[in-house]
Amino acid sequence: MSKVVIIPENPVSRFLFSSTQAAWFWLAVRLYVGYAWITAGWGKINNDAWVGENAGAAIKGFMGGALAKAAEGKDVTSWYATFIESFVIPNAKVFSYFVAFGEVLIGLGLIVGLLTGIAAFFGGLMNVSFLLAGTVSSNPVLFILATWLVLAWKNAGWYGLDRWALPLLGTPWSGKKKKNEDGSDATIDA
Repeated sequence: MSKVVIIPENPVSRFLFSSTQAAWFWLAVRLYVGYAWITAGWGKINNDAWVGENAGAAIKGFMGGALAKAAEGKDVTSWYATFIESFVIPNAKVFSYFVAFGEVLIGLGLIVGLLTGIAAFFGGLMNVSFLLAGTVSSNPVLFILATWLVLAWKNAGWYGLDRWALPLLGTPWSGKKKKNEDGSDATIDA
């Protein structure tokens, strides 16, 4: 039988990523990132080139610029250019709706603190997609903040709907019993 080695968490990461006392910090980060996403998405939903009769036009234009950068050997790698050319542009209308409504949903999830880690993950995924397409803008900062929110998923939504939603889903504040190494019961606390 192999022995399980548990490496204790350092006090700083325990505070930032597991303590509800740090939740005020994560609330500020969530609101900032959520506001950035919801305003970007709302602008796209109200733009005919993203959602509506001309849906897909904005994506085609944006991705055409990314392909031009790839052709010049700047900012966009060849494998991503191939992905853009063979998958994104032929499905520009679908991607257009995904981006517009996805941004709004990410923003809402972060602002109300519902499934914060999942919303932050998809926000980070979109930031990386924009970065790979050669657009810097606010994407590096938003990606870093999204990554931190993913790491802080347990307490980042404490001042939000996650405080009640996550226990209903069975994690992390359910107060479930866990066995210690000696077989005695240990309560998992927040």
